[in-house]
Amino acid sequence: MHAALPTKNSISIARMNSSLLVKLMYVIEIALKLSPLPLIVQRKDFHQAELVYKTIREAMGKGQAELLDLTCEKVEDKKITVLASEILAVQMYEKTAAIGGIKRPGFSFEE
Repeated sequence: MHAALPTKNSISIARMNSSLLVKLMYVIEIALKLSPLPLIVQRKDFHQAELVYKTIREAMGKGQAELLDLTCEKVEDKKITVLASEILAVQMYEKTAAIGGIKRPGFSFEE
């Protein structure tokens, strides 16, 4: 038996699939009281994104004037502090930069 040689199409599909994995981001979106625009924090790693999401959610549950410090993975000096009692909602979703697509935030019947 001979192993099939990869074709030009299979190589380009493999490259596309590997680039999708590299450019996958997780977005944590924070809605604040009296603010029309959400704050957005992105993480490359799912577990890190989930940790940020859970930290924000726990602070919201306490209902106290607790300060949350959020940082940027890409620019180390970029930071923001949020008053937890001013957070209305937090959501986490997957963003794929390679094809410019985003899994729609919230809940939807469409895929």
